[in-house]
Amino acid sequence: MDTTSGMRIDRRGFMATAAGAAALWTGLQARAGEDGKAGGDVPPPPQVPLGKTGITLSRIGQGTGMNGGNRQSNHTRMGIDRFIALVRNSYERGITFFDLADLYGTHVYFREALRSMSRDKITILSKLWWRYDGDPKTTPAEFQKKSTRMALERFCHEIITDHIDIVLLHCLEEKDWPSHMGAYMEALSEAKQKKQVRAVGVSCHNLEALKTAAVTPWVDVILARINPAGDSMDGKPDQVIPVLRQARENGKAIIGMKIYGAGSLAGRTEECMRFAQDLGLLDTMTIGAEKPEQMDETLRLLAKHPAKRLVGV
Repeated sequence: MDTTSGMRIDRRGFMATAAGAAALWTGLQARAGEDGKAGGDVPPPPQVPLGKTGITLSRIGQGTGMNGGNRQSNHTRMGIDRFIALVRNSYERGITFFDLADLYGTHVYFREALRSMSRDKITILSKLWWRYDGDPKTTPAEFQKKSTRMALERFCHEIITDHIDIVLLHCLEEKDWPSHMGAYMEALSEAKQKKQVRAVGVSCHNLEALKTAAVTPWVDVILARINPAGDSMDGKPDQVIPVLRQARENGKAIIGMKIYGAGSLAGRTEECMRFAQDLGLLDTMTIGAEKPEQMDETLRLLAKHPAKRLVGV
């Protein structure tokens, strides 16, 4: 079964939906507050440095991968017009960090929202789904390098940009991942030298893989799952927090994800935000809001609970 067939849109249909999204956004702007932004009572997130990468981005990022897989997610399934309106709404709120992935299929959707943004003011993160190449322990290194180069070229083409700010190896689950991911790491380092990529790193779905990331010099950025309940995390909070602290001490930037437990903690959002802000470990966070009002609530909670000073800063 072709799970991506529902995403195909011919040029006429695509232009029609994009035009519909533009009309929807015009309506939102017409209802904006006196400050010229929709929902003028929503405080913008602070702009913060991302560790030692030289990147500045918003303290909250708009995620696009809720229930993502097979180049689809809840965000793409909502349709191009609603996706564009959601992303533009976040941008108008002051969000300058957008979390994409090849696995989510959100590149071409984000491209249409990007047309009304200033590219030099935003940070785009994407993730390389290396599993498309087969078992990395048996796939030839040169093939892995070529695959990575081709993927990065495609990412830039799909988004219509000359660089991706942050590229991560997506969903690492083994303790010894550097031993069989070396070719991917080398290709990403080459892209970084060419300024096609500004920072590299990993997202982890295993505590031992996370521990390895914390001590691996190649890693600039770690996307880590963290919340007070341990939901959808690599371990219990008291297991994960010391690893993130070690990563910060080793100069890694940390982006928090699953702050609300992938939605399981939707009734405890204030507790979750206070927890994340009190850690002193997260440079920024990505929230997979699917509705503007969800992001508005997050931004209000962010302002209500200011972040504590980061470890190592």
